Amino acid sequence: MRRFPDPDPGNPDHRSPTSYLLWLAAYQRNALFAGALYGIVHVVAQALVPAAVGKAIDTGIIARDQRALLLWGGAVVVLGVVQATAGILRDRAALTTRLGASYRTAQHIARQAARLGAALPKRVAKGEIVNAGVVDIGRLGDALAETARGSGAIVAIAVVAAILLHTSWQLGLVVLLGVPLMVGVVSLLLRPLHRRQQRLREQQAELTGRAVDIVSGLRVLRGIGGEEVFADRYRADSQRVRAAGVAVARVEALLDGAKVLLPGLLTTVVVWLGAHYVATGRMGAGQLVAFYGYAVFLVDPLRRLTNAAGRLTQGHVAARRITAFLALRPEFAPSAVAPAPYQGPAPLTDPASGLTVAPGRFTAVACASPADAATLAARLGRYTDSAVTLGDTPLADLPPDEIRRRILVGDNDDRLFAGPLREELRGRGSDAEVGGRGRDVALDGRGCGVGLVGRGSDAALERAVDAACARDIVEALPDGLDDLVEESGRNFSGGQQQRLRLVRALMADPEVLILIEPTSAVDAHTEARIAHGVGELRAGRTTLVFTTSPVVLDRADHVVYVQGAKAVAQGSHGDLLTDVRYRSVVAREETE
Repeated sequence: MRRFPDPDPGNPDHRSPTSYLLWLAAYQRNALFAGALYGIVHVVAQALVPAAVGKAIDTGIIARDQRALLLWGGAVVVLGVVQATAGILRDRAALTTRLGASYRTAQHIARQAARLGAALPKRVAKGEIVNAGVVDIGRLGDALAETARGSGAIVAIAVVAAILLHTSWQLGLVVLLGVPLMVGVVSLLLRPLHRRQQRLREQQAELTGRAVDIVSGLRVLRGIGGEEVFADRYRADSQRVRAAGVAVARVEALLDGAKVLLPGLLTTVVVWLGAHYVATGRMGAGQLVAFYGYAVFLVDPLRRLTNAAGRLTQGHVAARRITAFLALRPEFAPSAVAPAPYQGPAPLTDPASGLTVAPGRFTAVACASPADAATLAARLGRYTDSAVTLGDTPLADLPPDEIRRRILVGDNDDRLFAGPLREELRGRGSDAEVGGRGRDVALDGRGCGVGLVGRGSDAALERAVDAACARDIVEALPDGLDDLVEESGRNFSGGQQQRLRLVRALMADPEVLILIEPTSAVDAHTEARIAHGVGELRAGRTTLVFTTSPVVLDRADHVVYVQGAKAVAQGSHGDLLTDVRYRSVVAREETE
């Protein structure tokens, strides 16, 4: 299948909402062209029905010619069949256009979110992504799909005007002057509608973001008694969104009224003039019926034309938000330098803090400030730009995929995804699924352990579950590892989620595993078992744990104390207890 390319916001052709819509339409050109063609055939067949009916009345009924009546009656039937068939094909093409535009835009949003990576939550609110992925993509699809009906409406108006001009130039002139006048009146309503829809869209994104924050932090809010405060804030925000929605509805109500009133006035004028011409003998009864049919028929294409204008306005608003999101760039550009051949485990060094993580060892880092732990982990994992090196190679010179394969950072904000627990914990899966980079022996060339044997296998998963002390969680589930994880793992407690995330991190079996407070939500006994299990399972592999737990610090091969974002002391846990600064950080847990 041909991969749909991403738009390039640096290209002037893809920078504005209008150009993005045109660019997206270019990849839907076959469906768009088919929809417009079928739409034109549909409305032309529909527009010719009044003419055939008028001929049947004049040449068949009034002239009492049975053959002419059958001929023109048959023409009406044929036109009806053509109209129905073309209408079905038009709707199929329009649906193809709508779904294609929506899904392809969703692909752009998903790839852009992956490209931004850790910068995404810093640059875009959660509600903005939700609205873009749910509301905006639908409006973009509707805007492009409406071109089939809109183009047919334009052709229908032109065909009817030509027929009326041929029959009576006065009536044709009324139509030719009336239609642009109606379009002009409707366009006066579109500009304020566009502004109010834009304001509503922004407020909806803010409200959705607040709702996501409340739902994800509901447990914390209940713990501090802040439910009512946030409920009041949400209520106030929702009222502002309601007011913005009412403002949009006012303009939409005027627009809907204009859709009925203006075509109705045009129909009245055409019918009145036609009746006058019949009364004066300038037009036959059949022609009057045909003119009335044209007048009534014009209501539908005019309404479709105004609907198309409204949908395009909504699509333009959606495209503006999407192009703004697609124009975002990561905090730093990925390296284009080809990585050097793999030379085996190497030290991970952060010159800014003076922290060096020796390969093949279990290193623990105690930070005086929790913020320092998050900052250092982000630098060591290349989630922020830094001068960190892996061996002699700066991380800045490694492609992102290579860094993610070799270095894994796990913290307590990581999410569990819905699906079978076994597949969720396996992560990237079996050795074959990761390009043969899995481990099939227990020792490397230096005789050091290399982590899980047969990564992705059931046996490896069982060992990781035991190492993370998660056996009780699995055994409590009705179907064990085959049980289903609900969205965000909400069917597990905080401590259970933490241990399951640790299992997933261990199953990934990276060269360097960085964990941030992996035992903060468990009791001391479980913490000791986890520290022992992870130490044994990761023997010979580089493991870095940011923690202030004495249990984990005592298990580590090497401990570094960080204060003010600088490594100020290092050694074993027992040796560092003689340092007053270090002891003041970890003694809090020892005395509990």
